[in-house]
Amino acid sequence: MPFWPENIDEQSLDEMFRLQACNRAWSKQLRQESQVLVNSRLAKVISMEEYSISRDLAAQQSAECRRRAESLSQLIESRGARRLPQIA
Repeated sequence: MPFWPENIDEQSLDEMFRLQACNRAWSKQLRQESQVLVNSRLAKVISMEEYSISRDLAAQQSAECRRRAESLSQLIESRGARRLPQIA
């Protein structure tokens, strides 16, 4: 999980944009790890129990990633800055 400051609204706009870029990279990494996990289960490399535990952790991390993205977007918009383009 990437660094996340305790009081995000005290950060500069440039720092918020940097955090937003890092969060997007983390989101991409989480999606890739999820695909590897699914493939591992399909290939029966890991047990169903390992898969379930890993999926639960991945779901928690994804939820945190989305929470951070939304928080950053709201703060950036509240400062009158434009959002970075959304890339799927």
